[in-house]
Amino acid sequence: MLMTGAQYIESLRKLNTRVYMFGEKVDNFVDHPMIRPSINCVAVTYDLAHDPQYADLMTVKSSLTGKTINRFGHLHQSADDLRKKVKMQRLCGQKTASCFQRCVGMDAFNAVFSTTYETDKKYGTEYHARFKKYLEMVQENDWTVDGAMTDPKGDRSKAPSAQEDKDLFLRIVEKNDKGIVVRGAKCHQTGCINSHEHIVMPTQTMTEADKEYAVCFAVPSDVEGLFMIYGRQSCDTRKKEPNADIDLGNKEYGGQEALVVFDNVFVPWERVFMCEEYDFSGMLVERFAGYHRQSYGGCKVGVGDVIIGAAALAADYNGANKASHVKDKLIEMTHLNETLYCCGIACSAEGYPTEAGNYQIDLLLANVCKQNVTRFPYEIVRLAEDIAGGLMVTMPSAVDFKSDTPVLKDGGTIGDVCQKYFKASPVASTEDRQRILRFLENICLGSSAVGYRTESMHGAGSPQAQRIMIARQGNIEGKKALAKAIAGIK
Repeated sequence: MLMTGAQYIESLRKLNTRVYMFGEKVDNFVDHPMIRPSINCVAVTYDLAHDPQYADLMTVKSSLTGKTINRFGHLHQSADDLRKKVKMQRLCGQKTASCFQRCVGMDAFNAVFSTTYETDKKYGTEYHARFKKYLEMVQENDWTVDGAMTDPKGDRSKAPSAQEDKDLFLRIVEKNDKGIVVRGAKCHQTGCINSHEHIVMPTQTMTEADKEYAVCFAVPSDVEGLFMIYGRQSCDTRKKEPNADIDLGNKEYGGQEALVVFDNVFVPWERVFMCEEYDFSGMLVERFAGYHRQSYGGCKVGVGDVIIGAAALAADYNGANKASHVKDKLIEMTHLNETLYCCGIACSAEGYPTEAGNYQIDLLLANVCKQNVTRFPYEIVRLAEDIAGGLMVTMPSAVDFKSDTPVLKDGGTIGDVCQKYFKASPVASTEDRQRILRFLENICLGSSAVGYRTESMHGAGSPQAQRIMIARQGNIEGKKALAKAIAGIK
């Protein structure tokens, strides 16, 4: 079935998800003011699937069941599917100006699908059939699934098995005829609290010495032994302030990251998709990373569209929209944003079928895409801050703008003073100017910056991770051969 946003929110209430924040258990995470904006973001991905004008992007026929499903649960069947994925992500970014959190699960589905097929081919295991059955269940229920890859890692100079604390990489601690028991944690988990399920993958290529860490499985969010600790974000407690509205910048939507802890969690065999096949851990990591690096050519571009629009509005409201340097900065922001989109579309257009039948993006171009995403959003927000002006970070609170406390000799209030001195162009009210500047503060420096700037840097791997892959896939020897042939070198 295709859930609506409201149905999705209600489905979360049925889970016994264990969430902790500021050292205490959160009894009702669905309605918590700091968490709810991120839930609203995910809800948008459900509601858009019911909008006829977006049906071609948001829905698709399942390759497993033939039923109409949300594209976030789909196995890509063509290069066109890959392109539509990027366009869908741009749309969702435009609608929320935030991280809508379902991309990681979608990218995990496609990576696990093809990797289990090739694992079974070598070892005669049953992982692929298990995963297909699991994914059919995900599609049928229209679940949101957290793709969990990043481990705490401890001392980066040491392999998983060489760590003083063996749990700093998630590992198998027991195997029996019913399943496995795992212990450890996954960091920086986008939307994990808002997910129905978690699909766990190894965080790096494992060796035989580290085979207990080569594990892939799926568990419900409320499985016994699993709990989450919510991650802080800049300016996050503004959401708890009375009458919070204008000062939030983006009141309705937001992102979410948390630490997911597995305290001896039992996983039945039908939900295990890799168990010590360490020689396939690298394949799974590389394929997932490729898909997820492609994703950033869509989601961050959609958010960039909104930032560019907000910067242009700030220029209008400041009365600076006709200045040539402002126009040039908006052009540069657009150029950078569309370059990111070009990379996302290019790696999709060059997609090819895996042995399992679903489509893989061009890995080199996907890594180039993400490498650009680690840089261009920072320049986009720098230019947005430049256009907005210093008031973006020095403006009094929304409470001051409405205060009736008298301060002037004629009885004028603090609110009167703020309304008088922060008025600019007649094309907008003082409140409209407040709103757009607070939005830019939030997206450039506040809680949304976690999802736009810092996630652009470290999400789907840090810049060095992409450079390593670019070095592997750049075919320098082939390029040398081209130069030799033209230069006449035998």
